[in-house]
Amino acid sequence: MKMNKWLALFMVLVLVAITAACGNKTETPQAGGDTTQVDTTPDTVKVWTYPVHGTYENDIKDLVADFNKQYPHIKVEYEVLSWAEGPKKFDVALNAGDPPDLYFSALNGSYVSTGLALPLDSYVTPAIKEDFLPGTLETMQLNGKQYGFPLYQSLWGWGGNKRILTEAGIDYKTIQEKGWTWTEFLDAAKKLNKKLPDGKQQYALVTDGTSIDFIDMLSRANGLVDSVDEKGNFIWNDAKIVDTLKFIDTLRKDGYIPKETAALAPAARSEMFYAGTAAIISKAIPYYDVMIANRNKDIDAGKVKGEKIDYVQLPVPHGDSITGYGKTTGNGEGYVMFRQKNDKGAQHAKNSFLVMEALTGAKGGNSANELALPFVRKSQAKLFEGKGLAKPENVVAANNMRNNSSPNVTLSIDIDKAAKLKQYREQVVKPTFQALLAGEKTPEQAAEDLKSKGTQMLK
Repeated sequence: MKMNKWLALFMVLVLVAITAACGNKTETPQAGGDTTQVDTTPDTVKVWTYPVHGTYENDIKDLVADFNKQYPHIKVEYEVLSWAEGPKKFDVALNAGDPPDLYFSALNGSYVSTGLALPLDSYVTPAIKEDFLPGTLETMQLNGKQYGFPLYQSLWGWGGNKRILTEAGIDYKTIQEKGWTWTEFLDAAKKLNKKLPDGKQQYALVTDGTSIDFIDMLSRANGLVDSVDEKGNFIWNDAKIVDTLKFIDTLRKDGYIPKETAALAPAARSEMFYAGTAAIISKAIPYYDVMIANRNKDIDAGKVKGEKIDYVQLPVPHGDSITGYGKTTGNGEGYVMFRQKNDKGAQHAKNSFLVMEALTGAKGGNSANELALPFVRKSQAKLFEGKGLAKPENVVAANNMRNNSSPNVTLSIDIDKAAKLKQYREQVVKPTFQALLAGEKTPEQAAEDLKSKGTQMLK
């Protein structure tokens, strides 16, 4: 009997030891459909995000609730930052070595240079890769490594007032489907520029001169991916940049854009478009379709005064020597994953990835739907099929723009070159562009400045 008691006690101790060695593990479905053993030790994943669209806070609340049904041991602490103050708060946290586990942003090379941005490649299953549409995962890769998942792909284009375009006989649907050249735009501009009955000038196009977005879009549409190519070679010494500057100068000299464009702020640009004194607005994103539809509702409700606008999404016209649709300026925005200086370990990183996959999965596609942007995942397109908020013709334009988006060279060049490129854009491109808009420099003079200083700074 005594021997039996000692044997029983020994067996209990063995079972306890085995249990302790195994830890809190259970068979749990993983992201991407794999079923593997998961450590269920309680953990907390910190997420910093933004009001991506009007009701995004409801989205993330629901997504986290769904996630916790599958992973109740992982607590998700999320904070919705303001667009104004959030970037500063994140920079402080990153510099202190204590960033959140997940941060909503486009991928930035400076994040990777800190050593705190975590590559995801070891976590990304074939099923996840297959779910992302072609060209979307690359928007959050740096030098071939995956550091985040996009929630959507931003697109910069032009936007038109359907009434004004139709009255001028502009076939905007063909433009949406096939793109257009600079010559075709100038032909349309002659019809769109006119005096209105009240004596005001109606311009073909309005843009702001306080940023360099306009020259960025036009140069990319003319075959120049950026001031440097994907290998970091300076390429704004090409004849295409001279042609781009000449086109911009033609818009100024022929009065197709306001003479005060060099000093025109983005808000003033929008006011002209809303007032009907500009037929087309530059740097217009597909979300304008939803935003202007909401403005129309406010007009009907008496909250806003003005003419209701039927919005038309347009691609940026491209140089006459370029064949096809022309390249669109686009970028991926979503969640980037980080570790902290006081590293929380491999299991915490795996848990953070599970949260990222949940936030950017099929239901996460509501952000692209609300912003009238093309979906980045097949599962999102399937879930929201027939529920789109944008007009069908604008969906056609957005999809064509996405399929012809230009790569972000800062994700392929080294960190030092990316920093020099940023400096060149601020110190050289911006003042040169503004001098061209003001008529203070000819296209040839502006091109020589861009070439000489670019060769020096970006060699």
